[in-house]
Amino acid sequence: MFDEWIHTFVVLFVVIDPLGLAPIFAALTPRDDATYRTRMAVKGTALAALILFGVMLIGGRILGWLGIGLPAFRIAGGVLLFLLAIDMVFARRSGLQGTTALEQEEAERKADVSVFPLAFPLIAGPGAITTILLMTAGDPDGIMIYARLFIVLFAVLLLTLASLLLASRVATLLGETGANVISRLLGLVLAALAAQFILDGLQGSFASL
Repeated sequence: MFDEWIHTFVVLFVVIDPLGLAPIFAALTPRDDATYRTRMAVKGTALAALILFGVMLIGGRILGWLGIGLPAFRIAGGVLLFLLAIDMVFARRSGLQGTTALEQEEAERKADVSVFPLAFPLIAGPGAITTILLMTAGDPDGIMIYARLFIVLFAVLLLTLASLLLASRVATLLGETGANVISRLLGLVLAALAAQFILDGLQGSFASL
């Protein structure tokens, strides 16, 4: 029971990566005052919460309506998370974990960065959405699964908000090298979890034949 809580927390913490978001948020708001940064952090985290909790509640049923089996989604989700893990290990940001160069330029011209790129794709990105779908698709009616995921996701989002509110201090404390070291370590963990999702999907596929 306790292991499941730890597993859920570790996976969501690694995928959302609150510490890694702090330097990006600081770079998006370098010349803005504390009031603006606080408003963007709160609004962006709240919008990301709406997206992720919405996926948690109806994502599994959408997969059922589309006729996508759980083994197939585990394999596809595992591959996606493995690509994300590679980005983290090599300390680079692609469209899976952050914004592209053109999206970054567009974000820098925006007066409001809370929706794009903060809420999506930085907090509620493809990796986080896929992870939540993988956690709920197996048992869309499991009350305990939803209760555990709701509490853990809420806790991770609170940590994300705290990291964004302290973005300047976190960025200064960790520096680019420190942030990359943490990202690489978390990437290794995510790679192993992604491989497990793929193996579970393959096992489920062969079992259904």
